[in-house]
Amino acid sequence: MKSLSEIDTVSKRASRAVGFSWGICEEIGKNIRLLELFGLKGIKNLISYYKEKKKSKFNNLHDIKKKNKSLKYDFCPIIAGVSFLDQADSLKSIGEIKIEKLAYPILFLPFISRASEIIGKKIILKFDKQEFYLNLNQNIFSNILEDKMIKKTKLVSIKFIKNADSFSNKEWKHLYKLSENIFVEENENLKNKSAGAGLTDND
Repeated sequence: MKSLSEIDTVSKRASRAVGFSWGICEEIGKNIRLLELFGLKGIKNLISYYKEKKKSKFNNLHDIKKKNKSLKYDFCPIIAGVSFLDQADSLKSIGEIKIEKLAYPILFLPFISRASEIIGKKIILKFDKQEFYLNLNQNIFSNILEDKMIKKTKLVSIKFIKNADSFSNKEWKHLYKLSENIFVEENENLKNKSAGAGLTDND
């Protein structure tokens, strides 16, 4: 089994070989490592994309807006991902972003996961019938079940989730009140362990 370090290094070198700058190659290496860690077939998608890149044209999405539409060619998932990562802090106030005609959306996915960590917000990414819940780059929840290559998608939706507790204030108060019981126990333990406690006076 290949190590994550090997996956990162070879992905970077392969990306440089197809023409990306070393800076972008660094990002690709991190992303393929992340996809393989989560079992999302990063290498398989990357190889397929690079084969297609030799014979097809792709548009580069540099300036991301609320709605992004390519009139002719599909957007390159790597350039779009780098742009999103660079602009994530300013994009989070938009709420929801849509990108039409994005190629190989799985290669775009880790950029969004990493952006989630940078801005401190959870993100929902949707394309076609697939949905991904990205949690600050710690884990990825998805409904993707089929082991197939997704080469093109008509529409990608990126939705920023407002930070909020998953529990009510009443539930928190109940749990906190329960936790206070340990304070009594700790105070009693401190008394028993304090200087002179438990010693027998033999004078």
